Amino acid sequence: MKQTHNQILLHLIARGNQMIPAIAAELDLSVPTVTKYLKEMIDDGLVISYGLSDVSRGRKPIMYGAKPDAFYFVGVDIRRFSLHIGLMNLAGIVVKEECNDDFLFENTPEVLDNMCSCVARFIESSHVSRDKVACVNVNISGRVDPVRGYSHSIFNFEENDAPLADIISARVGVRSIINNDTQAMAYGELMGGKGRDFNNFLFINASWGIGMGIIMDGKLYHGMNGYAGEVGHINVFNNEEICHCGKKGCLETEISGLALQRKLFARVRAGESSILSEAILQGRRITTGDIVNAANQEDSLCLDILEKMGAELGRQLANLMNIFNPEAVIIGGTLSLANDYFLSPIRLGIKKYSLKLINKDVQVLLSEKPEGIGVLGACMLARRKFFEDFCA
Repeated sequence: MKQTHNQILLHLIARGNQMIPAIAAELDLSVPTVTKYLKEMIDDGLVISYGLSDVSRGRKPIMYGAKPDAFYFVGVDIRRFSLHIGLMNLAGIVVKEECNDDFLFENTPEVLDNMCSCVARFIESSHVSRDKVACVNVNISGRVDPVRGYSHSIFNFEENDAPLADIISARVGVRSIINNDTQAMAYGELMGGKGRDFNNFLFINASWGIGMGIIMDGKLYHGMNGYAGEVGHINVFNNEEICHCGKKGCLETEISGLALQRKLFARVRAGESSILSEAILQGRRITTGDIVNAANQEDSLCLDILEKMGAELGRQLANLMNIFNPEAVIIGGTLSLANDYFLSPIRLGIKKYSLKLINKDVQVLLSEKPEGIGVLGACMLARRKFFEDFCA
């Protein structure tokens, strides 16, 4: 696709249906040029005419817009206790979603196979022609190189040293890419959440682990190899808890869903009471969401742990704010579902430990849709990759 085609299509996606003179004026192109390119894009099945505009006087011009069903994009958000998959059309509308709560993540070849099978079945059940599915993006936790398609943290098995993105592509049957899950959430927040109002913000994914997505000048910051935002592995505690990265003292050894579960289990087994006590002592599976739900039911033990985590997270975010000077900090992930029980101590910690000139205008917010922002970001990144590779 020609660069000007790409420019016009992106403009129509961002601004909605428009008349030729408006497109020409905003893109600094002539009306004949826009008319010519629109005809070519209609022939290519990328743009359609939406009929006459509703102007009240004079000749009614024709409105043009992106053809929503020209291409589709699949986003896959792998969580600790579920698998969330979405299908988005070219216009950026998620037309189908599926959340598999029976999915349990483990770093094994069997789980990778299961994930790929779930995605392939999802595409099949969507009744969208496979040749219209332009790209699949899978959100992966940990260190991800999105350019070369390698995951260095999970699904990285010695018996197969091919890029994970290539392995997924072969098993799903559609060209696939991978991105860090927190960066995808931050991009989803930028494109379709509270981040739309800001050009510079930090997104904190407080889930089983802790991650950070960085938005600078309205763009997602990846770093040199795609590893930017590994805030969960900043060494801040003098403890003996070994992080899954192999080191001691990492931030997420004390602030994360894993830490929340560990602390709750230890205190219940030491004799403290919770509405989850019976399930814990019987060895039943307890998810981070279960603990957050208990907190929202005013379980005093769960609230105490969450509030202390929030205060400590606020202290660490104060340091990051002093470095980045953002317009906003947006808190997402499963722990954010505890709402003000988690957010209020974070805000207090930020105010206490950050510089006043930096924190006085910063908005500290909860994600607009913490359960869905990951899959939205995954879909959006798949669409972005399509434009980068096929429309340049």
